Amino acid sequence: MSGYDFDVIQRSWVYLFRDGMTFTLTLTALAMLGGIFFGTLLAMMRLSKFNLLSLVSGSYVNLMRSLPLVLVIFWFFFLVPYIGAWIIGAKDPVRVGSFLSALITFTMFEAAYYCEIMRAGIQSVARGQVWAGYALGLDYWQTMARIVLPQAFRNMLPVLLTQTIILFQDTSLVYVISATDFLGAASKVANRDYRLVEMYTFVAVVYFVISFGLSTLVRQLQGKIAVIR
Repeated sequence: MSGYDFDVIQRSWVYLFRDGMTFTLTLTALAMLGGIFFGTLLAMMRLSKFNLLSLVSGSYVNLMRSLPLVLVIFWFFFLVPYIGAWIIGAKDPVRVGSFLSALITFTMFEAAYYCEIMRAGIQSVARGQVWAGYALGLDYWQTMARIVLPQAFRNMLPVLLTQTIILFQDTSLVYVISATDFLGAASKVANRDYRLVEMYTFVAVVYFVISFGLSTLVRQLQGKIAVIR
């Protein structure tokens, strides 16, 4: 450790957390909310009695879960500007930016995984409660919104949070499109000061502390929910 330069970490930690970690946490939070929203819709489509909706949702989920995430990031980064131009009828590609491109990518990609989690949560609710909702005059969407989904979210909350921790770790892949997330910011400092070992070690420690701490909280939450149930 005699050649380990701790000073480069001390000089750079403000930049790493102010720019890099802010990008990472913002992307994680927004992608989680969007992924849960679209994942819930996909789960309801998969459980629908209409075969077409179930087929479309199932095909989307299977497609996304069969592709490497880094490949999806590249696809969206290069294709979204052209798709946006096609939607608005512009001749030139729309400038989307790395953050918005990454947000769209992770939202659509994670929706496939949140879909399966929510589908399991919905199926964990007793079928008799669904029929009870229908008996009270509620339609399918009202029954889901008022009876099934609140219980499904409670049952699946630990798994949803665990998937969010995985999402937090996966956001480091945005460095491939030169986005300045936490890893990307550390990589810039490492290449500037030629201190790759110090910076990547620091990044690994930070990711471990955050992920391990959140995983511990999830386990405690799971224990409390198990007692309630």
